[in-house]
Amino acid sequence: MDDDLETLSREQLLDEVKRLRAGIRAHRDATGHDLCWHHPQLWELLPETVDPEIAVPPWPKFLRGCVRYRESLDRQRPDAEIMDQEFPG
Repeated sequence: MDDDLETLSREQLLDEVKRLRAGIRAHRDATGHDLCWHHPQLWELLPETVDPEIAVPPWPKFLRGCVRYRESLDRQRPDAEIMDQEFPG
């Protein structure tokens, strides 16, 4: 799957690492309501193009997952700034 890496020069490999790091940083640095969104741009960093078939839970289970995710942030980052804004939408 990653055979293309074998043919890249050192400079091309460095460019690829920088591109991947930029994508990871963009995802890592998401904040506020952006934490909740589907991020297919991460998948687009890979050389193979696929249209992943995603499955979503029904609304009540989905919302319980959102609550658990937010609770995990309280445990993992109790020092995180609170951004008290409604989603503009």
